[in-house]
Amino acid sequence: MNALHLRDNDSEASSEPVVHDELTPPPSSGPQKRDLIAGLEKGLAVIAAFDQDRPRLTMSEVAAMCGLTRAAARRYLITLEHLGYVTSERKMYSLAPKVLRLGQSYMHSARLPRIVQPELHKLAYAVKEASAAGVLDGNDVICIAATSAGRVVSSTLQPGTRVPAYCTANGRVLLAARPQGEVDAWIAAQTLAPLTPNTVTNAERLRIEIARTRAQGYAAVDQELEMGLRTISVPLKNYRGDVLAAMNVSVHAARVSMDQLVDDCLPALLHAQASLRTVL
Repeated sequence: MNALHLRDNDSEASSEPVVHDELTPPPSSGPQKRDLIAGLEKGLAVIAAFDQDRPRLTMSEVAAMCGLTRAAARRYLITLEHLGYVTSERKMYSLAPKVLRLGQSYMHSARLPRIVQPELHKLAYAVKEASAAGVLDGNDVICIAATSAGRVVSSTLQPGTRVPAYCTANGRVLLAARPQGEVDAWIAAQTLAPLTPNTVTNAERLRIEIARTRAQGYAAVDQELEMGLRTISVPLKNYRGDVLAAMNVSVHAARVSMDQLVDDCLPALLHAQASLRTVL
């Protein structure tokens, strides 16, 4: 997860946002800087600095990752610890369980996971394989709903987990929905690390794979994220045709070949896709 790099300006943390007059709305390109609360932005950046690769951080590491002075990082960490979102031990900081409330608030209130989850259950038990849905967030896909159907094929198939978009079926489906110019810029900004011997690490080949996904309407990925994990995915669209998320079926390579994955699971995925389009 990439941490936000923000300049430190503690005076902004306590400033009140400016409310626009109804006759002079903010520009459509985004809010003006004076309307943003910098302290909230930086506090969330500190929380976002922790992930599965960096579960424990020092004050200096937080400062460097978030573009803060060490003194400012100290104040944000002390505040978050006081509020119960961070714990510390021997000058090392880590997230506290209370952070889960933020994710639970989304899972319990957002419309998308609540609508997708029942369809995931039907899909998973129809094909007797694990299924998950995700959305694109920067370089990664965040899982918003999942069910195992009794098949445990990967620890990444659970709500809240993040996986790289470039080497996953859901990621390629979501990228394929973007204009080609955006896709090219996205690929150019990536570090295409070889997570397995099968991972596509050549930018031009990845561009071809995304174009193939766009043309055929689904993505099938063979052990690029993890050895033994094969996945097929389709986009989830609303009635206007906008892609809101992606839904996949994941299998273990020892049990299911790529041809079997497409033949056995794609029809069920397309059926689920059609069912969800009427309610998204």
